[in-house]
Amino acid sequence: MTARAEIIHASASDRPYARADDAGGFIAVRTLSKTFAGVVAVNSVSFDVQPGSTLALLGPSGCGKTTILRCIAGLETPDAGRISIGGKPVFDHVSGVDLMPEQRDLGIVFQSYAIWPHMNVAENVGFPLRVRRIGRAEIQQRVERILALVGLADWMDRPATDLSGGQQQRVALARALIHEPRLVLFDEPMSNLDAQLREHMRLELKMLQRRLGFTAIFVTHDQAEAFAIADDVVVMNHGSVEMSGPPRTVARAPQSAFVARFLGFNVIPGLVDKPSVSQANAAFEPFYVDVRLDGGPVLRGGVIAEQVPKPGERVFVCIRREHISARKVEEPYAERLHDHTQVFLGEVKAATFLGFHQEYILEIDGLEVRAVQLDMGLETGDQVKVHIRPQSCIVLPDRAACLAFGGNLNRAS
Repeated sequence: MTARAEIIHASASDRPYARADDAGGFIAVRTLSKTFAGVVAVNSVSFDVQPGSTLALLGPSGCGKTTILRCIAGLETPDAGRISIGGKPVFDHVSGVDLMPEQRDLGIVFQSYAIWPHMNVAENVGFPLRVRRIGRAEIQQRVERILALVGLADWMDRPATDLSGGQQQRVALARALIHEPRLVLFDEPMSNLDAQLREHMRLELKMLQRRLGFTAIFVTHDQAEAFAIADDVVVMNHGSVEMSGPPRTVARAPQSAFVARFLGFNVIPGLVDKPSVSQANAAFEPFYVDVRLDGGPVLRGGVIAEQVPKPGERVFVCIRREHISARKVEEPYAERLHDHTQVFLGEVKAATFLGFHQEYILEIDGLEVRAVQLDMGLETGDQVKVHIRPQSCIVLPDRAACLAFGGNLNRAS
């Protein structure tokens, strides 16, 4: 890839800032589609990004998130759709608009960082200004300012190859921000960092965005990263938007079994055994239905009013691992069970120590579920009581998209 394609910047002074489109956000993507050799990579995707906010494109490999990012950047030409930045179309298939990358006033931070080994830190960061023939004194001033912002002021003259992974990421970030672009695109930039450094860089990135006020789109397959960084999350599946919303909404209330599985929920198929059993307050409380799990017990869970299934209808019950609690059979259960907590007899099939927590595979009547809780001293083979609250069970309708991860992942072998 050429240097021009690797580092894409445009001076903020080249064009006046436009206001966000009244019909959408600062970034407006409409019915975007892209195919490669007959394979659909992006299928009529639409979303908005508000000024100064971060949107995360989240999903597994091959779901289309990086292709969307490259289309926004101008590195790929979509087959259909429209993209506008700050109210100005940068791509419109119908009218034939397709601005060059350097005309879109954006910066990109790639997964590989694209650090040039023959340049020192200051030269790497200042390169986009050099190719646009900015004066030497101004380049030096801007480079010093941006390196101070990212904590690399003392490394200006060091060879780029002397830097650690985290420092190289800061160089790439400084290079993307050197022109103070309105939009910065991040393509899994933290995937090469260790866990502790990733957490540190997330906080630094949020603080830097708050200071500079740029809008960001962040591509990642890491849900923790997406939830920590983004104001809104778009979950992708096979080129289409599976769900979108604020991080807490996506994390706590997935709208499909695909999203639930991707986020680590237990996703268990079954048939509705009984009609709705309660409706405390339609505005705030869900309906509850009893679901006979495939080959397993009957479990009560909540559904929203618009999706109340009928008896005999096929559904999925989704339960977060953290919402399943297990205790040895002989131990008293400390919590009061006034909330209709369901109790099942089970067995610990496997246990994994996670540091502060323990993860278990529990078998209940031939059905396997995963649970994560504080270390209670449970071992493989222990007989346990498994406690599941109806409020923690989300009942979703069965549909073809729910099986994108390959059917029932919870059946015991």
